[in-house]
Amino acid sequence: MVYHSSFVDDEGITKACGFPLLPLKSHIKGPAPVSDLDRTDIVDEAITFFRANVFFRNFDVKSSADKLLIYLTFYINVALKRLEGRRTLAEGTKAIINLGLEKVPVPGEPGFPLPGLFPVPQSDEEAELLRNYLRQIREEASGRLLSVAYKSNGTPNKWWLAFAKRKFMNIILPS
Repeated sequence: MVYHSSFVDDEGITKACGFPLLPLKSHIKGPAPVSDLDRTDIVDEAITFFRANVFFRNFDVKSSADKLLIYLTFYINVALKRLEGRRTLAEGTKAIINLGLEKVPVPGEPGFPLPGLFPVPQSDEEAELLRNYLRQIREEASGRLLSVAYKSNGTPNKWWLAFAKRKFMNIILPS
């Protein structure tokens, strides 16, 4: 059974291109509202559910937060592919920073991994809001992923990096 997001009530949540701009436990500057540090946010859910959800070829979307969870699962998969072969935390950090510096595509642009799942932006402002949110959420997910992909001594955690070979929803992503 696929794990779904617990953020099913999106009443009062701003949306951009169908993405809910959910609160994050983050100090990274961006458009996301700040969440309480003791609450689970969408990045926590994506990392927690990743190793189970990555085995599924189909994902029944029950809320807009599930779409964001799908996006984050794809991003974590790409990030793990970048970490593959990086033998130290320092090398992994450098690879993740380089991934974070890449342009963040939004729906309707070449390179967006999930065409058809999200509507294209209705304005340049909506596209820029979404791009900034995705950049913020990707940076936050990258930092948290490093803490699970590498052990406290800086060596790779094989129980995480082995999942770099998996294809979520049977889609091959560029590394």
